[in-house]
Formats: sequence, C-alpha cells, structure tokens
Amino acid sequence: MEAFFLCGPTAIGKTELAHRLALRNGFDILSADSMLVYRGMDIGTAKPTARERTEIRYFGMDLTEPDRPFSVADYLAASAAQLQAAQPPASRPLLVAGGTGLYIKALIHGLAQGPPPDSGHRREWETLAREAGPGALREILRRRAPAWLEALPDPDNPRRLIRALEWSAAGVNHPPRTWQPQTPRLAGLCMSSAVLNERIAARVDAMVRAGLWSETANLTACPGLGKTARQAIGYTEAQAFLAGEISEAEAIQRIIGRTRRLAKRQMTWLRHQLPVEWITLDASGSISDIMATVGAHWERHGSCRLSGLEGG
Repeated sequence: MEAFFLCGPTAIGKTELAHRLALRNGFDILSADSMLVYRGMDIGTAKPTARERTEIRYFGMDLTEPDRPFSVADYLAASAAQLQAAQPPASRPLLVAGGTGLYIKALIHGLAQGPPPDSGHRREWETLAREAGPGALREILRRRAPAWLEALPDPDNPRRLIRALEWSAAGVNHPPRTWQPQTPRLAGLCMSSAVLNERIAARVDAMVRAGLWSETANLTACPGLGKTARQAIGYTEAQAFLAGEISEAEAIQRIIGRTRRLAKRQMTWLRHQLPVEWITLDASGSISDIMATVGAHWERHGSCRLSGLEGG
C-alpha cells in the first residue's frame, strides 16, 4: 500500500488542506494523530466535521474507546483492519495527514527497527571507512551479504553500509520484506511561531465555543477517560475547570500554552526523525497556491510504501 504524506505541527491547517487535496485527487485519508483514535473525543482533537466525513473516507480515527489503553501497534493493526474492511476498497494511494511523528514513522517502517547497533564492530568499520574509504566496507558486505549491497540506494554512503553490515552480523542476510532502502521526502507544513501561536489561540477559542466543556463532561461520565485520554490537551484542563479547581480563563490559557509546547515538540521530532521537505506558509499565500506547492512536491518525490500496514 502506498501513500502521500502531509505532516506538520498541530493547528497549522493540515486537516483543511488534506481534505481539499483528497477531494481534488480522489484520495482517502489516513489520520496519523494519536488523539483522533478515540471515539467521542471530537471537539478537543479537532476531528474533521461530520460533513467533511461524508465527502471523504477517513481512516485511522475512532478506533477505540477513550477509557482503554492504545499503543502504536494497536494503531497499526486497527488502521489496517479498517482499510481492509473498506467497501469499495481503496484503489489509489492514501493521503496520510497528521503530526504524531511516531505514528508516521511506524506507518513507513513498521515497528521492527532491526538489530541494535553493534558498538564494537561499528567502531572497527568506522575506522576502516576513514582509513580505506567506503570501498573497503562494500567489499566486506559483498562477501557477507551481497543481497544487502544490491539493495542499497547509495552504496557510497558509509553509514548505510555499516547499518547493512550490522544487519548481516545479526544473521539477517537479506533485507526484510518490509525494509525500505530509502524513504521519499515527506511534505511538511511550517510557519513562523508567532503566526502559529495566533492560530493556536484562535483554535482553542473555537473549541470552547463549540462545546469542549460539555464534551468533556459527557466523556468523563461515560465511558470515562483512561490514563492517556485523560491527559490529552484540552481535556485535562476542562476537567480541572469543571471540578472548580481553576477558572475558565485559566483553563483556556493552559490549553493554549500546552498546545504551543506540543507544536514545538512535533516540529523538533519531525525535523530530526523523518526526511521532511518543509513548505513554509505565510499570510499572503492562498490555499490554491499551497495545494499547488504540495502537489508539485508529490510529483517530484512520489508516494511512500506503508510497510507498517503490511501483514496485519
């Protein structure tokens, strides 16, 4: 299964942009957001509206009750089951949209990350690469595991050669079925922190006006909120406000502050853990211009294999 990706921090506008792109291209959307998996947590997680969900098929959402624990492995299994049960089945690549970097990484690579680094051999191979060049590493790999050498997209890259040697040293002499030699660069949205902070404040205000307090009260009563859901941004503060522990104004400011910190963490994670090509948004750019830029990115880099959904 293949997918195009649209990632970025919370409140940057991924949901609207992904929806428009899916309408234009005939895609289904797979959410990669760790809070959208919970049924009933709609306002505080900014899920697509009921109308939007009649226009586009969404997957990866409403996978479990908010009183239950839910892991990355659960997300992969439940999303795969949703997609397999879809009628009619998806016949074109998906659009994966979200900001939970761990979900995105798991979709691309699965949960098996291979053998741990071999510190002893790694130092030996790094020294050999410095003294004799990557050709010496290639020769070792050619003798030990030629299938790995043939699969490498960049056989002059010492880091990739050493990682392949570590796989071989662990007894894995052929690339696993889900192994991807190279992940295409993913489309990511970014903007100045000042503008994003304004968007976050506006979104929190809209959530409160849409009924975040009453949604939280209903969820707390039935079915209840489990440990992870209870700590979700917006719901923690709503519970404190409803319990009379803080004022409404303080609850709103706390939600804004936590959301801003989340956005910063998401950007840091995506920048360091995934190959993202960033598309900077500014106030002067129209939605059609942004759609064209994302579309051009997808044309250059292509879709990405979802190894994490293969094999159930």
